[in-house]
Amino acid sequence: MSKAFTKETDSDTPEPSPPDALPKGQKNYVTPKGLRLLQEELDQLRRVERPKVVEVVAWAAGNGDRSENGDYIYGKKRLREIDRRLHFLMKRIESAQVVDPAHQKNRDQVFFGATVTYADAEGDAEAKDSVISIVGIDEARTGKGKVSWISPIARALMRAEEGDVVAVATPGGAKYIEVVAISYDDG
Repeated sequence: MSKAFTKETDSDTPEPSPPDALPKGQKNYVTPKGLRLLQEELDQLRRVERPKVVEVVAWAAGNGDRSENGDYIYGKKRLREIDRRLHFLMKRIESAQVVDPAHQKNRDQVFFGATVTYADAEGDAEAKDSVISIVGIDEARTGKGKVSWISPIARALMRAEEGDVVAVATPGGAKYIEVVAISYDDG
């Protein structure tokens, strides 16, 4: 059979769809800043990246034999990746429920959007206080101290007040932490 009638990808295995980290039935809470970042990524893909890739694919297609044309094959693959990401972002933005931490009325308890300073409550005097912000699933960056509101530590901290000791479920068993401070920024 001619390659003209076969699939254009390198393998016959279907490409995985983007992971949907949002559990079924859960709301897609997001801070205003998180929504703005999702919209900026969508705009960047739609207005800049996709048109550039389409241009490269059109140029490569005009060069003749597509079966051995790396620019064409890679470009088509990249277009599928971009289109999948665009679809994912549009669904996330559409389902987003914006919660502005600056409008939180009860600032004595931990809720979505809170920045929480906590300490190890198990007696490690050498341990420094840790700071995390509880944000939406799509804006979580653990390396930057931003954790998803559905993460074990965020769930353990929900509704806690300063001075409370809460148990966080970890693979090694429960870990106890004490809430030192709670603040709400503009998100």
